[in-house]
Amino acid sequence: MTLLQLKYIVKIVECGSMNEASHELYVSQPALSSAVKELENELSIEIFTRSSQGITLTVDGAEFLTYARQVLDQAALLEERYRNATPRKQLCSVSTQHYMFAVEAFVEMIDDAHADEYEFTIRETRTRDIINQVSSMLADVGIIYLSDFNRDVIGKLLREKHLEFHPLFRAPLHVFISRDNPLASRAKVTMEDLRPYPFIQYEQGEEGSFYFAEEAVWPDNPPKRINVTDRATILNFIIGLNGYTVCTGIDNGDLNNERIVTVSLDSDETMLVGWLTNERARLTRAAQAYLDKLATVVASHGYELIR
Repeated sequence: MTLLQLKYIVKIVECGSMNEASHELYVSQPALSSAVKELENELSIEIFTRSSQGITLTVDGAEFLTYARQVLDQAALLEERYRNATPRKQLCSVSTQHYMFAVEAFVEMIDDAHADEYEFTIRETRTRDIINQVSSMLADVGIIYLSDFNRDVIGKLLREKHLEFHPLFRAPLHVFISRDNPLASRAKVTMEDLRPYPFIQYEQGEEGSFYFAEEAVWPDNPPKRINVTDRATILNFIIGLNGYTVCTGIDNGDLNNERIVTVSLDSDETMLVGWLTNERARLTRAAQAYLDKLATVVASHGYELIR
């Protein structure tokens, strides 16, 4: 079925005659009749009843005409949208784990866009949701980390979803703690040092597992654990409840003003942070601009980029 065949059907109905329609369409009548017959055979319906008095729509034909006009109307809107000479709206959608540097890069990308129109989306969400959103092309880019612990499981899922992981930087582990915490002045802390304090982690839902956790390591059977879903809450709990969470160590000026500091965690584990793309899709210009900003922001925090 083609748009041209649909246009033929609509024109024949408007003219009420195959002969008159062929003149207006500048095609021969045999060619027009053949196109209609091919469409009827393909759909296994009869669109027109032919007689010595002319042609009329069948019941199936009348129903088909309704759908045909809807399709042609949508095609006309699509053609009008992309033949418009005005600059196209910039689009970019990012799904990320809860990283402040990812948001910082997003702000800078928007600030530098200088576009008359744009529609940008950023979602801080669960690990599995990030993977699914990039897979379904709901997101252009996803930002997650890999570690020795989760690499095999996450890597297998990425391959199944036809996603590519592009390493950005490798981070030694740190913890966010309150400036008022007795451990805040330490150069390095251990999980045993942190045991008296509430461990705060991002909740991963019913389908989540340790392999999808945003924290690369966690305490064994912590006596105090709090699960949260957003970054603002986790920062408030660090301050209000003297809790801690495991992170990359990248913060920003605003974080320091909120009485939170980063302290190195004594661990051999690291976080290989990178971005996901769908191997079946091409990056938009806005998405590429975001990735450029992401690299710039990470480098500005003193981390070596992986080229």
